[in-house]
Amino acid sequence: MHPALLTAKDFLMTNIIRAFWIGLVGLSILWLVADPGVFGATGIFEWRHFFVQYSGVLAMGCMSVAMILALRPRWPERWLGGLDKMYRLHKWLGIGGLVLAISHWFFVNGVKWAVGWGLLTKPERGPRAPIENVVEAALRHVRDPAKFLGEWTFYAVVLLIVIALIKIIPYRQFLRLHRLLPVAYLVLVFHSVVLAEFYYWLTPLGAVLAVLMAAGTYAALTSLLGRIGVARRVPGTIANLQRFPGVKVLRKTIEMGPGWPGHRAGQFAFVTSNPKEGAHPYTIASSWEADAPQITFFAKALGDHTSRLEQTLKPGQPVTIEGPYGCFTFEDDQPVQIWIGGGVGVTPFIARMQHLAIDGAGATKTIHLFHSTAEVDEAALQNLADDARAAKIHLHVLIDSRDGILTAERIRQAVPQWREASYWFCGPAGFGAALRADFAQQGVPVRQRFHQELFSMR
Repeated sequence: MHPALLTAKDFLMTNIIRAFWIGLVGLSILWLVADPGVFGATGIFEWRHFFVQYSGVLAMGCMSVAMILALRPRWPERWLGGLDKMYRLHKWLGIGGLVLAISHWFFVNGVKWAVGWGLLTKPERGPRAPIENVVEAALRHVRDPAKFLGEWTFYAVVLLIVIALIKIIPYRQFLRLHRLLPVAYLVLVFHSVVLAEFYYWLTPLGAVLAVLMAAGTYAALTSLLGRIGVARRVPGTIANLQRFPGVKVLRKTIEMGPGWPGHRAGQFAFVTSNPKEGAHPYTIASSWEADAPQITFFAKALGDHTSRLEQTLKPGQPVTIEGPYGCFTFEDDQPVQIWIGGGVGVTPFIARMQHLAIDGAGATKTIHLFHSTAEVDEAALQNLADDARAAKIHLHVLIDSRDGILTAERIRQAVPQWREASYWFCGPAGFGAALRADFAQQGVPVRQRFHQELFSMR
């Protein structure tokens, strides 16, 4: 298949896919080096032993990296393309860990069931050699509680991950239940340390597992103590609230306290207005000026939390801001940029326009902003037009009921230089995928030029 004909996900997930499979393949190679006896295994009981160990190693590898990514570390952001992509990898690792844990559970129990049903005969086990290593002997004494705790924690993890994937469950309930996963992870670390083959710990596999589980344990404890992102938290105060009822959006202007490092247009931050609700991510809708330390967020009433903000927020209320995060920062060498904002997805472009209006950084580029919306608020549209005029941006507003749906073909008709353009999209994922696939079919190198936020924390 020609690269230009690959789907949106094929390109969008390249580094995420690479990171996911490099981890699994790397652990698999280390396991084969540590346990080459698998190549000489005969009979279902020998195969069962090896696959119980193998599936357990991979499951703990996935869970450990997922736990580390939950800390929102800054070092992999650039390679993965931003925290939004890191969260997508975190989700995939959670699903991968779940599948591997189910496989592990089946390998442990499937043969037992077959023996109980009379389908298999358990071979006689000869006398075991005495254990001389005191550490191995100590681990042997706690195998039964490790098995018991591991099995019941497995059932809890299955339930928690399934709940995390069901988006109809309110975010607040999801967040509360998700906080139990670090506890489950710590139990599974104990289970793995005790039940992994002792000689693994004397091999490179053991060293890698020890590092991963130690880092995962640190991450789990940090999460349980509520310390994730604490070094990047800055106090703020709500300075102003403005409603745009036509689009069900609330604009929040925050007066920042000392410590905010500044941000770039297109980045986002986590905002905590109620500790019981936890932190919620919002794209920053304003440029940064150190002598006027304010930042703005737009919150659209989409879920249980955002629908209540008009009633729960008030000027003068203290909030906590954590960030900034993200790599959706409009950096490229193309002479033309095409921005596409679907609904409230126009937010990062508002921040960028304010930045351009201040320092004129976009004077050397031709920029077109397409704002597609199903809802209309005249005040919001006027603000958008004012920002575009100040930044010297070509603004194209399409209201679904009046102008129809925005398509890639309509963009190409409006921008003759579309082949030389880069594309920056923020909005519904399906809308972005359709545009990306269409431009790919027209020969646009979308892997390099189509930039899309994956703004989903679940």
